[in-house]
Formats: sequence, C-alpha cells, structure tokens
Amino acid sequence: MTDPLAIGVDLGGTKIAAGLVDREGTISERREWLTPTSTEEALLAGLEEAVEELLGADVVAVGVGVPSVIDRVTGRAVGSVNIPLTDVDIAGRLSERFGLPVGVENDANSATFAEWRHGAGRDVDSMVMLTLGTGVGGGAVIEGRLLRGLAEFGHIVIEHDGAPCQGTCTGRGHLEAYASGTAATAAARRAFGPAADAHRLVRLAREGDEQAVAILREIGRRLGSGIGSLVNVFDPELVVIGGGFSAADDLILDPAREVMRREALEPAKDRVQIVRGALGTAAGLVGAAMVAFEAA
Repeated sequence: MTDPLAIGVDLGGTKIAAGLVDREGTISERREWLTPTSTEEALLAGLEEAVEELLGADVVAVGVGVPSVIDRVTGRAVGSVNIPLTDVDIAGRLSERFGLPVGVENDANSATFAEWRHGAGRDVDSMVMLTLGTGVGGGAVIEGRLLRGLAEFGHIVIEHDGAPCQGTCTGRGHLEAYASGTAATAAARRAFGPAADAHRLVRLAREGDEQAVAILREIGRRLGSGIGSLVNVFDPELVVIGGGFSAADDLILDPAREVMRREALEPAKDRVQIVRGALGTAAGLVGAAMVAFEAA
C-alpha cells in the first residue's frame, strides 16, 4: 500500500501552484497555472481544474491556501485584496465536487505552517513569516502553535497617510505598498520604463546598477520597519522571508536587518534572526497539503 497523498494548492494573485505532497512534506508532482482573475467564477473554475489534474487513488484530501481573510467560524473566504473572491465556501464547493475532505487556510498561514514543520523554522517554537509576492502576507507560530487569526501583516501601517495600498484595500502607508513584488515592479517602471518589472530590477542590481541597488535597499529598509513592529509584538526567535520576491535575498534582507535592529526593543532585537525560507516558492502548497491532512 502506498503512502497517502494530499493535493496542496497555493492560490496566488499571479499563479496557481499545486502539487501532490506526502505527510513529510515531500512533493512528488507539481504544476503551475496563471491565475484567472477576470471574474470570481473564472477563478474558482481554475482552482477546480488544478485539483482535477492531480486527482488519483492515493489522494485522501485537498488543501487550499488563499490570499483571503478566512472566517474561523464558517470557514468561508470572506474577502481578498488582490483576487476576485468574496464570501465563498471554497471547502464546501470542492468537497461536493470531488468527494474528499477539504481544508482551507490563508495562504501566508499555510506557508508559515510549512516552514515551521519542514523548513527554516523546524527547530524553533516561535517564528513570524512574511511572504513577498503580489502582496505581502504573514503568519506566526507562537509557542509551538500556528496563530490562526487574520495575521494580515502586510497591512501594518509603516507610514501615516503614505502611499495607497493596492487591490481593494482602502488604506495608506501599508507595508504591502512598499515591500511587495507589485511595489517593486512599480518602482522598477518608474526608474527604467514601462517594460521593467521586479525580476529585471533584481537582475540589474545583481549586475551592479547603482539605481536598482538603491531601490531594493529602500524596499528592504521599509521591510525592516514592518519586521521591527512584529518583533516588538511577538518576540519571535526567527523571522522567515518567503514568496516569489524573496529571490531578491540579501539585496533586501541586509537593509531589513539593519532597520529592524533600530526599531525593535531589547532583548528581542538581539536574539531574533531574519532568514530566507528554506522551501522557496513551494512553501504555500506544502502548507496547504498539511492543512489537507488535518482535514482528512
């Protein structure tokens, strides 16, 4: 008899990543699709297609990480900033369609769960994670338990009346407006023209372009401001940075460390470490699979 597998789905603002994952977090198959964002129904249909392509006899459950606020009582995805999803019972819909147990969690919470169980945080009891992608997600493990709340760390205000946030968020000066991949792309286009994006910005910086290095350094400093607040609130042993834009690595993490140590209080600021996630862009789907096994 083969080991049971779960389908983990990481539903992002740009792409859907899904895979077959065992209980140890090992991915045996992985696929990606562009996220259909024209309508809510198109988005849900794309989600269902991703699950259907990976179905097999060994699959015992499905887990989905969504960039949405999850109602802890009903399990519904209440609302999303960067995708068209409002008040949807994703678990109920997928369970009815495929006849399997389904777990749904905020995508950053899922990534945090995965990094804590199988990645950079597996040796600590308390950690905070920030995922830098289309937006900025966040999650926390406190004294060995995943914090299952809003954890919308990307919407920490780091500048009063600052830049408008993105998507459907009406706030200003949020971390997401300064440290997401979307924010990096906007900064790259202002500096290098309409064809530039976050990937080109990182490439130029690695090639030694001083303007690109300066832009990424400022993004990192803003990130450090947000991390400083999180350190003051949670006193974590570790801060893990994940998501697609985390590929900027020390171009943003070194300045983030510098500002965090200025903003955070002793003794927390002296013992916390800021590291890049060990699971890379797979963290979200691995975490979603762990949520699926919990639901099975």
